[in-house]
Amino acid sequence: MRIAIIGATGMLGQPVAHELIEAGFSVRIIVRDVAKTKALFPAAEVVSGDLRNTTGLVDALRGIDVVYLNLSIRQDEKQADFHTEGEGVTNLIQSAQRAGVRRIGYLSSIIMRYQGMHGFNWWVFDVKQEAVQRIKASGISFSIFYPSCFMESLNGTQRMGRFILLVGRSAVRPMYIAAQDYGKQVVRAFQLAQNGQNQEYVIQGPEAMTQHEAAERFATAYRNEKLRIVTTPPFLMQLGRPFSAQADYGWHITEALNNYPETFEAQTTWDDLGKPTITLEQFAGNS
Repeated sequence: MRIAIIGATGMLGQPVAHELIEAGFSVRIIVRDVAKTKALFPAAEVVSGDLRNTTGLVDALRGIDVVYLNLSIRQDEKQADFHTEGEGVTNLIQSAQRAGVRRIGYLSSIIMRYQGMHGFNWWVFDVKQEAVQRIKASGISFSIFYPSCFMESLNGTQRMGRFILLVGRSAVRPMYIAAQDYGKQVVRAFQLAQNGQNQEYVIQGPEAMTQHEAAERFATAYRNEKLRIVTTPPFLMQLGRPFSAQADYGWHITEALNNYPETFEAQTTWDDLGKPTITLEQFAGNS
């Protein structure tokens, strides 16, 4: 199976790309910076491509069976901007149809289900939900993954130097998963997929915990330096919303993470793709 990856160099894209390569798939990575990416993935084919350029994208996808998308909306993006999960997905679908791609794999989100709850409305979740609908309506077989929180966020988007930054406190208990475990599930999904079969999987880790429990456990097990957890009240971020796209993004995603009533839904995923095994302590110890 020949698999192309768009978004392989990001925090969640790299572990999935490495798992696909190690599983023996023929992997082609489509990026704008070929030289830098080739250094990250010497065992993969790396070609130039951009979701804004459909002509170049068709060429990059020729001969590919499956294209896997690891896309995101940056915190500084505005609603009127070009979005990889908006216009980018539309361009990708058109290019995949022309190139003869047989399956689209897409990293979505379980948290986007919070849209409409308690009056919550955010254009970012509209974009993500529309991306799913566009892929489903494309006529191309699909594998869509809906993950809970990733452990990588504790050492990435929520990390600032020696501090893990949290906004507010919440009793909801996401099921944190390591991207490496998720990558193994993606591998298994593609191995199982039959021509014309569509797949949808909820991705959850081995145990549920609040964000503060996760941060405390990560900080305790982290070996490189002593970390501190800093909790800020949500209203401080809300004050900055009219002046900063990043603050507006931060307030919305925190509101969703703190309130989405996640429950266990991954039994079918575990039965088909394997149960995640990496604990938060193991992840922290190897970070």
